[in-house]
Amino acid sequence: MNIGDAARAAGLPTKTVRYYADIGLVGPSARRENGYRDYGPPEVSKLRFVQRARSFGFSIEDCRELLALYEDRSRASADVKAIALERIAEIEAKMAELQKLHDELKHLADCCSGDHRPDCPILDGLSAGLLDKA
Repeated sequence: MNIGDAARAAGLPTKTVRYYADIGLVGPSARRENGYRDYGPPEVSKLRFVQRARSFGFSIEDCRELLALYEDRSRASADVKAIALERIAEIEAKMAELQKLHDELKHLADCCSGDHRPDCPILDGLSAGLLDKA
C-alpha cells in the first residue's frame, strides 16, 4: 500500500509516517519502480505500535528501543518493564509539578477578591516570580 493508505491504517498523518521512515524508525518494505514507498501489514503494525507508544509519551528513542525489543523474540520482559517504569517515573514527576502549580495558582486565585479594584494578588504573585519557584 502507498504511504497515504499506510498512514490512514495506522491513524497517523502522512508527514509523520514519512518522518519515521526518514529517521529509520519504521520504513517501507520496498520502493516501487516509480520511487513511491510501499508499506505492507508488518510496517502498518509497527506504525500503530509507535503511535500507541507515542500516545503514552515515549520518546522516539524509547520507541526505537521498544520496537527492537518487540521484534526480539529472545528479549527479557524485564528490559521492557524497565523502560515502562522509567516513563511512569517521568509521568509521576510531571504530575507532582502540575499539582504544585495548581495549588499555587489556586491559592493566588483564592486570595483575589475579583472585584473592580485594580489590586490583584494573582498579578502580584506572577510578577514576584512565585511560579518560577515551583
